[in-house]
Amino acid sequence: MRIAEIFYSIQGEGLLAGVPSVFVRTSGCNLRCHWCDTPYASWRPEGPEISVEAVLQKISEWNCRHVVLTGGEPMIAPDLPALAAGLRKAGKHITIETAATVLPTGIACCLASLSPKLSNSTPSAERDPAWAKKHEETRLRSDVIAEWIKNYDFQLKFVVSSEKDLTEIKGLLSRLPPVPLDRVLLMPEGTDSKALATRAPWLVEICKREGFRFCPRLQIELFGHTRGT
Repeated sequence: MRIAEIFYSIQGEGLLAGVPSVFVRTSGCNLRCHWCDTPYASWRPEGPEISVEAVLQKISEWNCRHVVLTGGEPMIAPDLPALAAGLRKAGKHITIETAATVLPTGIACCLASLSPKLSNSTPSAERDPAWAKKHEETRLRSDVIAEWIKNYDFQLKFVVSSEKDLTEIKGLLSRLPPVPLDRVLLMPEGTDSKALATRAPWLVEICKREGFRFCPRLQIELFGHTRGT
């Protein structure tokens, strides 16, 4: 499987924020978010082909129970089920960070970190007309999201650029099985502390009003927009 990076850090986002975790970032994505913060795993995929056995060996070098499978889009990696099965056998807690456009089909997973892409993610036609069209047509699969929700412990994590995104979020929630409000996480869009701080105040107010959970990005606050963190 093609791997962009493997590193040991703390989880920066979501219900497990602050938990020491090993991150395995697969390279390759079926979407092209215009604000993507890991273009080396999506717009310009990079990294070597590494066997599942070698990835498991690398993970074992750290005394860490939590492993995060991320990307790009990890669910398009053909060997991901084998990797997840190996992690389950090793007794690891497995988080899969996915846009939820690919059915889980029984993959080993302890926490499904689902990040459905709102229209704010669609790249401009000027940047790449083919990807703009494909992304917009495939970015949201409520049927796939529902399958994840019905079969796994989950969190729904949305990247929010403006207050108008709330209409889309509520519309999606209305098409899904019932979701506890504290499993809906709203995260400000941005890859630097200034942008996050600018959006945080009004997003906090939305969370207070609607009962959703505010999701900080600890990795940006602690390390900046840096790979391997």
